[in-house]
Amino acid sequence: MRNDLGQEVGLPVIGWRPPARPDDRALNGRWCTLERLDGERHARALYDANAHDREGRMWTYLPHGPFADFSGYQAWIRNACNSTDPWFYAIVDHATGRAAGIAAYLRINPEAGSIEVGALVFSPLLQRRRAATEAMMLMMARAFALGYRRYEWKCDALNQASRNAALRLGFRYEGTFRKAAVIKGRNRDTAWYAITDDEWPALSQIFARWADPANFDDAGRQRVALSALTGAWRAHREAS
Repeated sequence: MRNDLGQEVGLPVIGWRPPARPDDRALNGRWCTLERLDGERHARALYDANAHDREGRMWTYLPHGPFADFSGYQAWIRNACNSTDPWFYAIVDHATGRAAGIAAYLRINPEAGSIEVGALVFSPLLQRRRAATEAMMLMMARAFALGYRRYEWKCDALNQASRNAALRLGFRYEGTFRKAAVIKGRNRDTAWYAITDDEWPALSQIFARWADPANFDDAGRQRVALSALTGAWRAHREAS
């Protein structure tokens, strides 16, 4: 559209208000619960779960870790618990009742209506589990329920696993910021992905279809992969 001066301008945003920031409410799902990170309740379980990654692969693209001992990890957890941006959650796996991963909202910008999911540390006990996928769905659903317009995912452009995860979850690739940061003494180009509020209604239906108990056999194996569902949706969206 154009303004009175004939210049192209964006569409008006009608009836929208800056959303609230995340709060202490837990995010409850079928396979996991996301609880506000608490050092006393979660640190030992998380440290023990992370220890299953004996090679330290899960820390390569993160600005922190690995940790030499529990005291060092506990100190990091204490600082994380006091942070409001990032806003950290512990992912508690219902199968064990113990925390097995961490995720956070960060770069929380209510005035712009944007929020990012990141600082993901999924231990081997959580990786490739339904609970891991559900945790991401729960965080996405809460963000849009609060009224955010834009939900972001950013990762090291060399982190192919993270890039694949973003696409599997329905994020759209938006570009790469070259030389965006220095992490652990190495250059980082950052790949940007996002989902917007107008995409969320269709995507939420896809998540519901994937998470339906009928989509899993008696051994817990998915009958239709989430990547197939979001891939078909993405192809249709780009073709239209």
